[in-house]
Amino acid sequence: MAKKLAANAQLQAFREATGFLASVDEDWAQHIARVGPCRHEPKPAREPYEALVRAIAYQQLHAKAGDAILGRLLALYPGEDFPSPEQLLATEPAQQRACGFSATKLETIRGIAQATVDGVVPTRAQALHLSDEALIERLVTLRGVGRWTVEMFLIYTLERLDVLPADDFGVREGYRRLKGLEKSPTPREMRTIGEVFKPWRTVAAWYLWRLPAR
Repeated sequence: MAKKLAANAQLQAFREATGFLASVDEDWAQHIARVGPCRHEPKPAREPYEALVRAIAYQQLHAKAGDAILGRLLALYPGEDFPSPEQLLATEPAQQRACGFSATKLETIRGIAQATVDGVVPTRAQALHLSDEALIERLVTLRGVGRWTVEMFLIYTLERLDVLPADDFGVREGYRRLKGLEKSPTPREMRTIGEVFKPWRTVAAWYLWRLPAR
């Protein structure tokens, strides 16, 4: 029953967000009509540690390549849905490196595990009580974890509905296509543009990611 109520609340929020964005201007109205209802699919059951490790694993990779590397990592821990920070740290780095991680990515992933043990990376229960900016400020202190990575965590794990990842090329390029601009806005410009989309900037990003190339 609780899951059904949560799903209904999410659908209602998406409907409200879609109506709001469609009212911004005719470009938005036409694009939303073409795409249809928002079908954003967060993964709220994951702990911040797991979400961050997964985000780093997929950074700068196509989805299939990320799936393969992460699959090899998980195969090192049979019987576990996902290794604990302690398990990850107890594994020889060479074994993890053989999964296909670059030295830099592996250092970042092990750093996230250590920061979780040290209490820097909060639990999901703790994270739910922290603001977006508080979480960004806290987590970007980790080596190899940038604002974009934390914003993906906010969007997909914490289900925050007002996050616009302005550094994301897909968001900026999507806006360029939506408006027929010669070049994409800069991240700073995109943040300013995004003020119009409050309090539904996550849903705006979802639609911007779906602009076809032209």
